[in-house]
Amino acid sequence: MPMSLGDFVAQARSRIQEIAPDELDRLLEDNESVLIVDIREPAEFEGAHIPGAILIPRGTLEQAADPKSPHRMEPLCSAQERRVVLYCESGTRSALAADTLQQMGFAEVASLAGGCVLWEAEGLALVGT
Repeated sequence: MPMSLGDFVAQARSRIQEIAPDELDRLLEDNESVLIVDIREPAEFEGAHIPGAILIPRGTLEQAADPKSPHRMEPLCSAQERRVVLYCESGTRSALAADTLQQMGFAEVASLAGGCVLWEAEGLALVGT
């Protein structure tokens, strides 16, 4: 039987760590060394994003994370030993992305549970560009 998106996401979530919005907010307040990656599309990022986040759309993640890629992005490809938190609108794309980064050897990667929707619902800061 073919797999659905829900199947892929459920499998990814069984293999990754998810972080609650309030926990990520505490890490940021404590000035923890966390790389926050927004994997949404540029228009979504421009509308509003978590302060300090960098934009790496989901479609370019593997290239950006691979140090040998000509399309690598230094903040991400050099963060294999740092804590990396990925987020999207609802936590679906970021769960898949976190699973991918783990497979690429990232040691401490997590997906923001509930994504921007839950972050905003909990009254946490977003900035527009």
